[in-house]
Amino acid sequence: MQFQKRDLILEVGSGLSPMVDDSERIVYSELSFPALRTLKRRQGRGYFVVADATHLPFKAGSFSQVICSEVLEHLPEDRPALREIASVTKMGGSLILTFPHRRSYFACDDRFVNHFRRYELDEMEANLKEAGLNALEIQKVLGPLEKITMMSVISLIALFGRFWKGKRDCGQGVSSSVFVVTVFRWLNRLYCVPIWLDARLSPRSISSVLLIRAVRRN
Repeated sequence: MQFQKRDLILEVGSGLSPMVDDSERIVYSELSFPALRTLKRRQGRGYFVVADATHLPFKAGSFSQVICSEVLEHLPEDRPALREIASVTKMGGSLILTFPHRRSYFACDDRFVNHFRRYELDEMEANLKEAGLNALEIQKVLGPLEKITMMSVISLIALFGRFWKGKRDCGQGVSSSVFVVTVFRWLNRLYCVPIWLDARLSPRSISSVLLIRAVRRN
């Protein structure tokens, strides 16, 4: 596949919430056609390509930067995806990668969102090196508070699921659902401050999500 513009950026597995959302140089790739169609309707700008992360339909060295945010853990085989990413990245180009950290954190929330795994940092660095990418920078994204919160939320979803079922049987499901969604939105806004502080104050060793900037070596 060829593109007219130079210095293009590729986002692998963009879903409906891409990391880059205001550029004509971005190529969004996503396995789900309905998701990509919805994203195109929302974004308008950029290129939109239905693609499997393990078989990217682009020429070698097509992109100066690739973004892959919390995608690898959803793939049954993650190493082929890293090799594909390295292949389509220019020599000296960079990869921005985020991933769920700490194997010991794997729990109900991971299963709920269809994670196959979580990673240790040294494991991810080794996987990148194997694919031809050198990790240059590591940053914390989310701390342990996020992990605790997600586990609690999943437990509450299961609890409210049973509660809503009873309300629907009594004809009260719609009003209850609207109330819960409204409360959740306000709590989410208030929660931004402690989650931000937690990510910055917690040691990297216990962070729940990490970011690596890696460069394709010559």
